[in-house]
Amino acid sequence: MRRRVVAVLLYVLAVLAGQVAGAGPVSLLDEDLFGTGGQPVLALGAGGARRAGEGAAEAAQPVPALRLSSGASLFAGRREGSLFAPWMPRRAAAAMAGAMEGGAADAGGFGPVARLRALIGRAEAGVRGYDAVQYGARIAPPRPPTQMTLGEIYDWIEATPGQPHAIGYYQFIPPTLKRLAAQLGAGPDTVFSPEFQDRMGDILLAEAGLHRMARGEIDRHTFMLNLGKIWAGLPNTEGRSHYEGIAGNKASFSWEVFDEEMARIFPG
Repeated sequence: MRRRVVAVLLYVLAVLAGQVAGAGPVSLLDEDLFGTGGQPVLALGAGGARRAGEGAAEAAQPVPALRLSSGASLFAGRREGSLFAPWMPRRAAAAMAGAMEGGAADAGGFGPVARLRALIGRAEAGVRGYDAVQYGARIAPPRPPTQMTLGEIYDWIEATPGQPHAIGYYQFIPPTLKRLAAQLGAGPDTVFSPEFQDRMGDILLAEAGLHRMARGEIDRHTFMLNLGKIWAGLPNTEGRSHYEGIAGNKASFSWEVFDEEMARIFPG
């Protein structure tokens, strides 16, 4: 048994050193896990490592025996492919460039905008995610919000006066919910799905200055403070909610944590 273990270890070391003749690219993890576009996280082969997709001429050049492909990282802080970076909802998937131009979605769900959505959801919705309802609501909706239409949510709001009605991943309050739905041309039969919630949330991100920050017109801290004026779970520079104490509101984490997370999402 001991000899078999030693033999396996020696083989693995040989692969890592690029000494196994004819070895093709090897992926240690599912190739789509980090949104690397179908490329292995670690590309290993004879003569050293190479990035998946490189031509024969490029592969013939001497390169280090082991390196990460596509910028993915097993540790926090290495672009958006970090294994230990905050989890992004799979359905909340839009890359920074695509979202800012109103266009393409990032199928991997690991773009900066998707990560920002996740940070806001962490502050606002917690573990209930897209089905979250403000904890102060004594009478909850009859079904999980994502299984309801806008009309049914409006009926629940009207039938339960005198209680908080913030709902969903972004904790939309009734006036904001109705305004954003109207902007999107959504009628009462529109399902309050995660995708629809993300579309409304993206309008609020734009209103907070996401596009202006991308153009360099405002800095990240100004954008963060603007976000805090929209979402009560986000802190100001003093670590308090902009709406501290109103309807039980308070910040979900400190300004230092907020700043660190935002710096990782939007470096520079």
